[in-house]
Formats: sequence, C-alpha cells, structure tokens
Amino acid sequence: MFEENVLESRPHAPEEAEGPQPAPAVGRLPNAKSPNQGVKARAPSQSECPAERPERPARPEDGEPGPASKQPRKTRLHRHPVVLAVGAMLIGSAIGGGYVYLDHAEHFQTTDDAFIAARQYAIAPKVPGYLTAVPVTDNQHVAAGGVIARIDDRDYRIALDQAQAQVVAAQASIENIDAQLQVQQAQISANEAQVEQAQAALVFAEQQAARYGYLAQKGSGTVQNAQQYDSQLRQQQAALASAQATLKLAQRQVEALKAQRGSAVASLAQAKAQRDQAQLNLSYTTVVAAQPGRVVNLGAAVGQFAQPGTNLTMFVPDQIWVTANFKEIELDRMRPGEPVTLAIDAYPGRTIRGHVDSVQPGSGTAFSLLPAQNATGNYVKIVQRVPVKIIMDDPPTDVALGPGMSVVPTVRIHSKPSLYERLRGWL
Repeated sequence: MFEENVLESRPHAPEEAEGPQPAPAVGRLPNAKSPNQGVKARAPSQSECPAERPERPARPEDGEPGPASKQPRKTRLHRHPVVLAVGAMLIGSAIGGGYVYLDHAEHFQTTDDAFIAARQYAIAPKVPGYLTAVPVTDNQHVAAGGVIARIDDRDYRIALDQAQAQVVAAQASIENIDAQLQVQQAQISANEAQVEQAQAALVFAEQQAARYGYLAQKGSGTVQNAQQYDSQLRQQQAALASAQATLKLAQRQVEALKAQRGSAVASLAQAKAQRDQAQLNLSYTTVVAAQPGRVVNLGAAVGQFAQPGTNLTMFVPDQIWVTANFKEIELDRMRPGEPVTLAIDAYPGRTIRGHVDSVQPGSGTAFSLLPAQNATGNYVKIVQRVPVKIIMDDPPTDVALGPGMSVVPTVRIHSKPSLYERLRGWL
C-alpha cells in the first residue's frame, strides 16, 4: 500500500522510466526505502483510501515489456500484408499498362478533323428544249452512260436531215465536176489531134508553096499557082495556130474545173461538219452520266424547258477518298503508301482499310480564298493543319458514302509491331 502511495505521488515516473520497474522484494518492510525511489513513504490519507480510488491497471509481470518499452508499433500496412501486396501489384500494373499504351500509341497518328471528299459536279444540258423524260430519282445510283433526262429531239432530227441532204448535194456537185473533167480531157485529146493535123497540112503547104514558087521563078510555072499555094500555106499556118489555141483553152478549162472541184470538196466538208454538229446536238438531247455515281438534289421535271447550262441535278461519282487534316507536327514519319484504318461516324461498326495517297505541299490556309498574311500585325505562331489524301482500299458498296461525312483515320507510321501487338500475338 505504501508503495502504491509513492507511485501516486510521482505520476510521471512511469513515462520517464526506460525499463520495467523491479518487483518489490519479498519480506521488505512496508516503510522501507527502495533503491529506485527518492520520495519518503507517507501514510495514506482518508481521501486516498484504496476503496475510494479507481482501480489501476495491473502491472506487467516480470519479464514482460511494459507500455513504455521501445518495441516498434505495427502500422496498418504491416497489419494487412495482403492489402500491401495487392496495392503494389496494382501500381505495377498501372505503370506497365501505361508504358504499353504509350508504346502502342507511338506507332499511330490519328485525327478527328477528317471527312470524305469527292469531285461532285452539276449536270446540265448543252442544247435547249423541253424535257420529255426524267427516268431517275433522288439518291439513285446510275452507271456510266445511264440516262438522267431526255429533251424533245424533233427539231434536232430535222436539222440532221437537212445537214445530210447538204452532204449529198455536195457529193453530187463533186461527181458532176469529175464528169466534166473527163469530158474536158477528151476534148483536149481531140484538140491535140487537130493540132497534129494542122501541122501536117502546114508542112505540105510549105512544100507546095516552095515548089511552085521555084517553078514560077524558072518560068516553068505560072505566077497564079505560086500565089495560090502561098495562100494555102498561110491558111495552114493560121489553122495550126487556131488548133493550138483551142488546145490551150481546153487545158485551161481543166484547171478551172479542178478549182471548182476543190470548192465542191470544201462545201462537202462543211456539209459534213454541219451534219456532225447536228448529230451531236441530237445526241445532246439525251443527258447521260459520264461515270458511275449517285444523283443528288434532283431538280429536273418533265415538261420543264431546259436552257444550256441549267442545273438539272448534282452528281456524286463513286470515286471518293478521305481528306484528313493532320497537324504539321504529326507529319514527320507519315509517308505515301502507309496503311490506314478508317472509322466512319455514320457506321461505327465498320472498319475500312486504306492507305496514304499523298500529302498536300502546303497548309490548308495557304490555298484558301483569303490566305493568312503573317507579315502584318503581331505574329502568333499557330500549329497549322495539312490535308492528307487517303484512298480507301475496300470501300463498302452496301452503304451510302458521300462528301462531308466525318471520318476518324488512324495512320500507322511504324511498320514494326508494338509491344501490345507482340503480347497479343503471344496470347
């Protein structure tokens, strides 16, 4: 009891003690001093009676560490080693998964600034006329050469008949001139014979005139005969000159006929050109598709008067591609021919394969209507986007794809497989 009183008078003694307190010796007097105590024992007061004091916790037995011992406390992680192991595994898995994801992402470049493009154009007639038939409807697929509209062709058929008649007339004129040339050639032959005859007669007349002139000089012949044959000589000379002139005239006539024939040939060519134009105009009355595609925004109707250049409908060809606007910092390892995976927003369940066809040599703003003028004002550098043309290798035929539809392309810029792909292959 006295020892307990002493302990109560020193409340901080247990906290300052570095080791367990020794147990009291057997047979020691209650008022004897302990070697470790520095306070005298005193008699307990009535207020400090053990019956009124609260019970103190039992002291530890000899050999057991007290509450103030230096034994390390166990944390919650030490108390739960399974949680510690699971947490370490989760952190390791997150680090490994992040590395695998980053390694896989470095093999690809993607953008959501992409859309389907095509060279759509307006279909318009080339000749005027009333529409008699429109055998197509909106969004209908038309093969190459398919009829889109028909124009009343009666006027154009009449024009074609007139042109063909002019061609026939020009051909007849040429044939007539050819016949005249043949006749003229015969006339030339006759004139040549007359010239030869005149030459022969002239030779005989020269001989006769010379003979009778010589006889008249010798007195053996009369002067009258000499004059007569001299006159015949001159007549034959005149006849020869006339025959030669007629021959030249016939030859010149041939040249004139040849010139007429050339004019007739030109008239024939003109008539044929008019006929061909009439045939073209007649063919233009049937408006057809130049290539396979779809009819879009149809505005033609039966009975409508179509002027040349009037828009009948828009036409979207089947040949389409994807224009992807990648950032200029994403083009370092992007080359033509690299494989591309296309995801179309309208058909999320479809995956279309393609390849990079070309990269535009310049940003999109450089070819706009109002290009940026960076040399004026305060310059702020902005990452530009460059259009990349992507061709579809297997475009679907059972769905409608057209210009303006959103696409998310993913271009593979590394040919070697990533760690994720190798792991998936092993699994």
